Amino acid sequence: MDNSGTEVFYIVLLGFILMLLMGSFIVTMVIIHRQKQLQNKQKLAALRAEYEKTIINAEKEIRENTLTHVGRELHDNIGQLLSLAKMNLSSSKPEKVSEGKSMINQIIKEVRSLSKSLNLDWVESITLSDFIQNELGKLESAAFCQTQFIKSGEEVNLDKDKKIILIRTIQECLNNAIKHAKPKNISFTMETTQEQLMICIKDDGVGFNTSQVSSGSGMFNLKNRMLTIGGNFEIKSNPGEGTDIKLSLPISNP
Repeated sequence: MDNSGTEVFYIVLLGFILMLLMGSFIVTMVIIHRQKQLQNKQKLAALRAEYEKTIINAEKEIRENTLTHVGRELHDNIGQLLSLAKMNLSSSKPEKVSEGKSMINQIIKEVRSLSKSLNLDWVESITLSDFIQNELGKLESAAFCQTQFIKSGEEVNLDKDKKIILIRTIQECLNNAIKHAKPKNISFTMETTQEQLMICIKDDGVGFNTSQVSSGSGMFNLKNRMLTIGGNFEIKSNPGEGTDIKLSLPISNP
């Protein structure tokens, strides 16, 4: 009887210990799971904050870029048209007065167009291909360099926030080429497939050593911007060999 009672005691004790171990294991797993959930929430919050910060910065830069363009147009284009209109309207010749009135109508159209560009709603109404062609048209009209645009595939519909970041990235790539590359030719290729949008920007400028690009450079910022919208930024360049930039963005199929 004593041996039997001792065995029962040890069995009960062992079962109790196993229950404690199992309970401790379950509690530990619950704590680890909750910690991981908290970490994931913090990461998602940080990613969202970075995304919103990137959008705000891109919107601000687009507005600043637009204001620079508006100022230049007011000074170089509309200012000149107003001077000519004033001269013509002051003339005693009917044909000159008629020409002056026609210029006034043209000026009104130009001012309306500029006022629309100050509102970022134009981002939603313009396609990426039209935007790229407009930007290249500015370079052509300024006689800065020769340009080329090749498009393949259907036009992709992006939400406004992603399009803003992509447009600002394209603008910055062009600005870098204008400021530093001194190219004779700039070409754009836009290819759309079922899986992704690919935009290639190539110039035949002076090029540079990409290995010497610092972490605080504009190229690093452009890469981070593409990452915030789930895209990718690649650049290839060598001194004297121009620069190739590839922007890729996955397409979300409904």
